[in-house]
Amino acid sequence: MQLTTKGRYAVTAMLDLASNGSARPVTLDMISQRQNISLSYLEQLFAKLRKALLVKSVRGPGGGYLLNVNAENITLTQIIEAVDENIDLRRCHGLKNCLRGKQCLSHHLWCEVSDQIRNFLSTRNLQQVIDDYNTNETVKETVRIN
Repeated sequence: MQLTTKGRYAVTAMLDLASNGSARPVTLDMISQRQNISLSYLEQLFAKLRKALLVKSVRGPGGGYLLNVNAENITLTQIIEAVDENIDLRRCHGLKNCLRGKQCLSHHLWCEVSDQIRNFLSTRNLQQVIDDYNTNETVKETVRIN
């Protein structure tokens, strides 16, 4: 699987947007500062996320981006695929020409692993990741107090 910064940053930016929790648009500059992601990179990612109908833009003063779909209805797979990332560990991308035009010995192994990753990411949505983060932060804070 070639999950590059494009996929990781897209998920992180979408989590930031979703965790905003308000109906007020969030600027890419705000996300850029909070997540330490280049503004120009975010602009490219959000163009793709908007095309995939995962976010919508609001123009004018107080403008920015909002989720176009509820956080619990956006899977990690949707985000990763929206920015043209490939969730596939096979070098041949399913063409079965991994080894000099023929299927390699490990082809089926990488098919299974890719399917497991895709299934996992397809069952996780933005809201679950945010909830998990908040739960872990609450536990850490409780441990520090005690």
